[in-house]
Amino acid sequence: MSHVRTWSGAAYDRLSGPMAEMGLEVLGRLPLRGDETVLDAGCGSGRVTEALAARLEHGRVIGVDASASMIQAARERLGDRAELRVADLTALDLGPERVDAVLSTATFHWIADHDALFAALRRALRDGGRLVAQCGGRGNIASLHAVAEAVLAEEPFAAHVADWRRPWHFAGPEETEARLRAAGFAEAHAWLEPRPVTPDDARAFVAEVNLGAHLQQLPDALREPFLDAALARLGGPPVTIDYVRLNIDAIA
Repeated sequence: MSHVRTWSGAAYDRLSGPMAEMGLEVLGRLPLRGDETVLDAGCGSGRVTEALAARLEHGRVIGVDASASMIQAARERLGDRAELRVADLTALDLGPERVDAVLSTATFHWIADHDALFAALRRALRDGGRLVAQCGGRGNIASLHAVAEAVLAEEPFAAHVADWRRPWHFAGPEETEARLRAAGFAEAHAWLEPRPVTPDDARAFVAEVNLGAHLQQLPDALREPFLDAALARLGGPPVTIDYVRLNIDAIA
């Protein structure tokens, strides 16, 4: 089984209302005149990118995501309103161009190497440019992950995850500020924010957004039983997921 999380852009787009809502709040923290070039780092299916493009009537949006499926969904949503490309953010190369700002929502926690990530984003930014971001932070969905790990520890699931490296990195604000400064950012501020989410369709949301990486490790025949067991331990309905967001404001 792959250690890399794969996504269905269409399914994520359908279910990601809570993520888009949080993302729009992050966009609201980014001051824009309307003529800038802005990189959406981890644009996903383009829901927040669409709102960003609407604020850049005389500017440009560059949307990057590691998932080809996400970029396809973003192309269907955005058409020619953004320049979209599949790329690894830790190895991002925009050539000689420097962007005025970087926006990122619900992405950085899927990247293990934050030192390489922040160094790449600093290279992409002009001096004085802004990074405004939010991702899963320390303690994010901890209760849900604890339930999932308890189920995975049992057979018949345990045999399929013996060598699985968990593909998320929920960092804290102190280490994040230190990494940003080490990457060359002149100013860096990071803080945690609890943001519990109660999805309308808990099973579909948990399966696609929260536990998709877990399900990917299991054969098809065990995926529904794993979900059944995890949801039974969570209780409900309703199911409330204990999101904790790491917010980042930095200046290059």
